[in-house]
Amino acid sequence: QVQLVESGGGLVQPGGSLKLSCAVSENIFNFNAISWHRRAPGKERDFVASINVGGRMDYSDPVKGRFIISRDNTKNTVYLQMNNLKSEDTAVYYCSANILSRRYWGQGTQVTVSS
Repeated sequence: QVQLVESGGGLVQPGGSLKLSCAVSENIFNFNAISWHRRAPGKERDFVASINVGGRMDYSDPVKGRFIISRDNTKNTVYLQMNNLKSEDTAVYYCSANILSRRYWGQGTQVTVSS
């Protein structure tokens, strides 16, 4: 069973930074892509960023230019560096891995942006 474990969430002031980690129980190159998603209070879960097996990175418009997705192959870990955080970035952040028609999810980590 594939396991993804997120960490690094917390409370941060507007304009601050956080770095989330997603530790994957298998070689991350076994998957087509690893992605980050988030669910804000009362809203649907939305795509945030992804990195595919070839290294292509994609970002949603609200985070483009502020968030950076990266990976450490030796640790089977994918990161999400979040800069210039805004109150609207407050959400539970989930890591996901997909291969063909299967998608696996982590349990999520809370990020709260507030003064």
